[in-house]
Amino acid sequence: MNLIFLGAPGAGKGTQAENVSEKYNLPAVSTGNMLREAVKNGTEAGLKAKSYMDAGDLVPDEVVIGILKDRIALDDAKKGFILDGFPRTVEQAEALERMGVTIDKVVNIHVSDQRIIDRMSGRRVCADCGASYHIEYKPTSAEGVCDLCKGSVVLRDDDKPETVLARLKTYHEKTAPLIEFYESRGKLRTVEGQIEINDTTRLTFEALEK
Repeated sequence: MNLIFLGAPGAGKGTQAENVSEKYNLPAVSTGNMLREAVKNGTEAGLKAKSYMDAGDLVPDEVVIGILKDRIALDDAKKGFILDGFPRTVEQAEALERMGVTIDKVVNIHVSDQRIIDRMSGRRVCADCGASYHIEYKPTSAEGVCDLCKGSVVLRDDDKPETVLARLKTYHEKTAPLIEFYESRGKLRTVEGQIEINDTTRLTFEALEK
């Protein structure tokens, strides 16, 4: 089963992708994490991506697609995968189809802009392993320390309020049209994001069973 998770930045699609990954034993492929890893390692693709990510803009298609093609070719993705953060434009969705990748279902996590701004200002990410936390909804056991690898947990530049506003503007202009794109193909499942993560997870599982 090949899945895509859609939603504005901070809507919680990454968390739900992880939950679905665990239940169905599918790798959750986060292009955001892959790009940040490329930036951290100073790869050619990472250097190209960095200036766009810092400004809250979309990374050029050729950079993202190149990284993604390498990832879904790995053995753990042979029986299916979950894409989190790709595609972000209709052009990327069309490129995915040209790659011969069949998508079975697309889950759209819907959350209002104001709730996203409030939520992302509290988000923290491990600088070493990329694990996500939130100071209110998913705090670390020890303040500022990752539960998984004991690395430093930080506020990413792209979670700062001014960058969040820029990312939301980009999302509505370039990514939201994907909702209609996949709805027209009969693959869209919309889930209303709830205050409690477990409630959203329940609705997500229900949507996948339809």
